[in-house]
Amino acid sequence: MIEVKNLCKYYGDKKAVDDISFTVEDGIILGFLGPNGAGKSTTMNMLTGYLSATSGQALINGVDILKDPIKAKEQIGYLPEIPPLYLDMTVKEYLDFIYDLKKCKSPREEHIKQICNLVKITDVYERIIKNLSKGYKQRVGLAQALIGNPPILILDEPTVGLDPQQIIDIRNLIKKLGERHTVILSSHILSEIQAVCDKIVIINKGKIAANDTAENISKSLSGDHRIIVRIDGSRDENIKLIKGISGVVEVTADFEREPGVFEYTIETDGNTDIRKELFTRVAEKNRYILGLKSAELTLEDIFLKVTMGENITTAKKEKKQEKKDNGGKK
Repeated sequence: MIEVKNLCKYYGDKKAVDDISFTVEDGIILGFLGPNGAGKSTTMNMLTGYLSATSGQALINGVDILKDPIKAKEQIGYLPEIPPLYLDMTVKEYLDFIYDLKKCKSPREEHIKQICNLVKITDVYERIIKNLSKGYKQRVGLAQALIGNPPILILDEPTVGLDPQQIIDIRNLIKKLGERHTVILSSHILSEIQAVCDKIVIINKGKIAANDTAENISKSLSGDHRIIVRIDGSRDENIKLIKGISGVVEVTADFEREPGVFEYTIETDGNTDIRKELFTRVAEKNRYILGLKSAELTLEDIFLKVTMGENITTAKKEKKQEKKDNGGKK
C-alpha cells in the first residue's frame, strides 16, 4: 500500500505540489494523470525517493520514504520515462548489474530468466542494448524494475514513443503485472489509462482534482443518469413503452439512424437500473435492441472538465479543429 499524506514540494517560492493526500491499496492499478506542469512528475519522484518533500509523508507499505529510504525503496520497482539503461552493456550484463545493485536474494539465473520470459526479451538477451529498438529498450527498462520482485511498481509513461503494437503489448503486460503488484501508471494516453487502471487520480496545479474510479468521477461531474439505446419499430410506441418502466424520468427520440431504427435518450432517477426491464419489454413486442451505451463522460471529458473547468467545450472544439487541420490525424 502507498499512503500519501499532506505532501508538499516547493522550488524556491513556487509550490509545485500543494498538500496532496491519497492512498493506493494493495493490488490496485492506479492511473496518475495531470497536464504538463501540474506536479505529476514531482509527485512520482517524491514517491520513489528521487526528490525529498518539503513537508508531508509518503509511506511505502508503512515505511516513510524519507526516514528509511533503503527499506522503502526495496518495496519499489521504478521505470522512469527515459529508462535508466547502460547502452554499451548487453541485456544480460545489465540485468546482472541491477541484480547485484539491488542485492537481490532470489536465485540469480532462475529469477532473471523468469523476468525475461515475462517481458519477452529472451530473444535479445545477449544483444547490446544500444542496438535494440525503442520497444525492446522499454521492455529492458521494465525488466530492471521487476528485479527483486518488488510489491509496488511505479511506471512513468511506459509506452511513450512506441508503435501501436508495442503499446498493446506493454498494456497487456501491465494488466498481467497488476495481478501480483500494486501499480502506479502515469500516461498521457487516456485510452491506455481507461483500459488498464482500476482507479485514477488527477492532479492539477499541484492539487488533487479527482480521486476515484472513472465511472464514479463521471457520475459526479455529469450530474445526470442517462443511457442511449437504439430500438427498431414505431418511434411513438417505443417512447410509450420506455416511459412505462419504473425509474424512467424522461425519454427523447433522435432521428432515424437506420431504416426503421430510432435512437432514444433515457433519463433515469439515478437509483434504478432499467436495462433488464427495458430488454424484457422490447422483446415482448418482438422488437430488438440494436445498441445500448451509457451517456457518461469519457475519460477525455473528465480530464478536460477537471483540469479546465467550464472551458471543456472550447477545448474539445479546438481539439477537433486541430485534428481537422491535420487532415484527420491525431
